[in-house]
Amino acid sequence: MTDHADAGESGKTEIDENAAGPADVRDWLVRQEAKRAFVWLGIAGAIVMAVYLAQPLIVIFAGIVFAAMIDGGQRLLARVLPVSRSIRIAIVMLAAVLFMVWLVLFAGSQIADQAAALPKLVMTEAQRLSDLARAHGLISQTVDIPALSGKIAEQLAGGVGPVTHALGGLLGGLTTAFLIVILGIYFVLEPDLYQGGVAWLMPSANRDSWRETAQQMGHTLRRLLFGRLIGMASEGFAMWILLSVWGVPMAALLGLLTGLLAFLPNIGAPISGGLTILVGFSAGFNTGIYCIVVYAIVQIIDGNIVVPMVAKKTADLAPALVLGAQLIFGVLFGLLGLVLADPMVAMLKIALKRQAQSNADSAGTPESKRGGVA
Repeated sequence: MTDHADAGESGKTEIDENAAGPADVRDWLVRQEAKRAFVWLGIAGAIVMAVYLAQPLIVIFAGIVFAAMIDGGQRLLARVLPVSRSIRIAIVMLAAVLFMVWLVLFAGSQIADQAAALPKLVMTEAQRLSDLARAHGLISQTVDIPALSGKIAEQLAGGVGPVTHALGGLLGGLTTAFLIVILGIYFVLEPDLYQGGVAWLMPSANRDSWRETAQQMGHTLRRLLFGRLIGMASEGFAMWILLSVWGVPMAALLGLLTGLLAFLPNIGAPISGGLTILVGFSAGFNTGIYCIVVYAIVQIIDGNIVVPMVAKKTADLAPALVLGAQLIFGVLFGLLGLVLADPMVAMLKIALKRQAQSNADSAGTPESKRGGVA
């Protein structure tokens, strides 16, 4: 009683430092619910941040894809060239630069002239086809092909330079391509540094699983891109040779476009085939029929021989799933999203499969069967 009286007289109250404070929650259930609430808030915040940072993130992913292509090339060289990894990377990069130089010096003038004439020729033939369809009652009104093509080109180019869209046009696209190349070089030179950095941000219990997932993603991405490059080379070269035999105008350009568009599954082949057929009919009815036959032969051989042979060692992706992803990413990010839709779907598939496997393994542990896992 004396101590309480003295405390009251002095106007001071002793505070027990070990006592629970207003921020302490003793109830276990309340703590668990609070943790879950913070997790959901964190997920919501991450989604909001991803929306605002979506365009830079797609450029970073493009850098990862480019790094996987370089890494795949140096791994192939490692089978025949016993030198250090950095030297193999330099050889791959040098070969890519030399190919671009060859393309510009030896084929650039011819392809440039053809590329300058192609848009006008395609629009002329497309307008004639539109007028023919209207004359036969297939469409109700004439389609303004130049205006329509301008709108399509504007939408496709919307994602070419997402980071530097303020620069606009060709400069923005070149700047984005430069950033992708630089990021890819950094990623491929020190992959363990960036993979370990991401692992460090995760809980220690999940780091080994993340490393295994990252390795599987890289393995699948390299094989996927290798398959795409094989398809691009085979389709482009075959189209160029077969069109040149008949004397089809712009055979070299059409072969190049066919090879480049082969990187886009589902939609690349119809686009390149449509361009080839339009150019063929511009040179005559027989040439147009020949272009249809060539397009059919190339696609049949590629679809029944090349693709199945390569698909055994690459990611098994459902065509409808890839097409849906291309539609979504094409709308969100333009041409860049369209190009990266296929690799992104492959990576998401691996991540989901790994997570499902981890959940199945956790469900089979004795602790989870006893209800010990929260």
